[in-house]
Amino acid sequence: AGANGDARYEAMVQEAVTYAKRATCAEDGCPVPEDTLNLAIDRLAVNLGKELVSLVPGRVSTEVDIRLSYDTEKSVERARSIIAMYEEAGISKDRILIKLAGTWEGIQAAKVLEKEGIQCNITLVFSFLQAAAAAQAGAYLISPFPGRILDWHKKQTGAEGYTPEADPGVLAVKRMYAYFRKYGYDTICMPASWRPSRGAAVDGSDVDEILALAGVDEMTIPQPLLDSLCSLPPDAVKRNCDPTTDAAACNDPDFRLTEESFAQYWKTDMCGQEKLKEGMDAFTAETEKLITILIEKF
Repeated sequence: AGANGDARYEAMVQEAVTYAKRATCAEDGCPVPEDTLNLAIDRLAVNLGKELVSLVPGRVSTEVDIRLSYDTEKSVERARSIIAMYEEAGISKDRILIKLAGTWEGIQAAKVLEKEGIQCNITLVFSFLQAAAAAQAGAYLISPFPGRILDWHKKQTGAEGYTPEADPGVLAVKRMYAYFRKYGYDTICMPASWRPSRGAAVDGSDVDEILALAGVDEMTIPQPLLDSLCSLPPDAVKRNCDPTTDAAACNDPDFRLTEESFAQYWKTDMCGQEKLKEGMDAFTAETEKLITILIEKF
C-alpha cells in the first residue's frame, strides 16, 4: 500500500503515519520508535479494513502482526488496539475478524479474545491438530489451505497428481470439518488456497479441490476460479461435504489438547511444521518491506 503510486493507498499510509506520530509523540525527522512503527502498521491495516467494510457486507479480516505469532499476550494487546481503532471509526467489532496464525500461542490469543466478543480467524492451518486446537479454543473460523497441503505431499511422494477425492489437502479439510460437526463445535471451516488435484495440464482441474469440498461451511475463492465454476454445467457441482454424513464418518476422539500434548503431536507433523514456517516467513518478509516503506514516510 502506498508503494505503487495509487493515491488511495498513499492517503491511507500518510494517515497511518500521522496517526502513529500523534499518538506516540514521535517527532518528524527523529528515529522512529518501534511502538510508533507498530501502531502505524496496525492503523494502516484498519484504514484498509474501513474501506473494505464500506464495500462488502459481512466481516472483514484484519491480521495481527505475524511477528507476534509466538507471543499470546502481545497478540491479544495488538488485537484489542486494532478493534479499538475500528470502534473509534464507528465500526462495530461484529464486522471484524482478527486474523491470527495457527501457532499454539496464536490459538490461545484467540481463546482470550473470543471470550471478550472479538471473533477470530485462525489462518495458516495445515493440520488437523491446528484445527482441533482452534475449535477447542472457540475460534470463530479457521482457514485451512488444501492446495499447500497438496504441494507438500506431491514434493514428498513425487506424485504428479491425485484424484480430487484422494487429494491429501481435500482429505485434511474434510477431516477437520467432520470433527467440528461431530462434536458440535461452532467453528467455521473456510478453506482457501487452491491447487489442481490432477495436475495443471488436465483440463478443468483448477477447481478440483473446490468441487471436492463443495458443501463445506465457507470458502475463499479468487475471481479466476469463480469464472471457471460459472462455466461448468449446473450438474457438475455436487455436495461432497455434509454435516450429518461427515460427522457420522468421523473417527477422531474429542481429545482435549494442552500446550504439552499439542507440542508432542506437533513434533510429528512435518507438513504442518514446514508449511506454517513457510507461510509465516513469507508474511514476515512482507511486513519488513512495509516497515521500510513506512520509515521513509516519517
